[in-house]
Amino acid sequence: MTDNDILSLMREAPPQGQKAFFDKYYRYVYTIVQRILRGFGSPDDCDECTIDVFASLMMKLKNIEIDSLSSYVGAAARNAAISMRRKLASKTGLNVSIDDENMAEISEDMDIETEAEENELSEQLLRCVSDLGYPDSVIIIQKYYYNRSSKEIAEMTGMNAASVRVRCGRAMKRLKKLLVENGITL
Repeated sequence: MTDNDILSLMREAPPQGQKAFFDKYYRYVYTIVQRILRGFGSPDDCDECTIDVFASLMMKLKNIEIDSLSSYVGAAARNAAISMRRKLASKTGLNVSIDDENMAEISEDMDIETEAEENELSEQLLRCVSDLGYPDSVIIIQKYYYNRSSKEIAEMTGMNAASVRVRCGRAMKRLKKLLVENGITL
């Protein structure tokens, strides 16, 4: 279903349009939110932020015309996750004030060019993982990003642990092929 079909369906039959929108973009939004909230929030915080993004978007998308739905959704997810990260950081004290005497040390030690390259590489890798589709992308992210066991992933996806291990191996081979096709070297 194309983005224009989803937007039309959201106007004509909101429940069906919202379901189609949610089905198409859930993994995309959740991945963006997880990436930004890593180290600041729990999986529940990621779920809450993802649902907030969808609630906000479903209200806004009824009345607007946009060229690229995926860009709009990605920006909304990023902005919501950044806001939640700030909120969580202020509660946990993980934020750093610019007036902090250690701030100068932090800025001197940072290699901005290397960090930017690493961020770009991470985004490209995440896009390739996302291209694997469900459940392979979920398996890869949960296994290698969150260090979850095959049993835990099996409970999330409704599969058995042996199937998760087999799919993980196959997904890694497909991911390697996608990375080579896109000229990405790790």
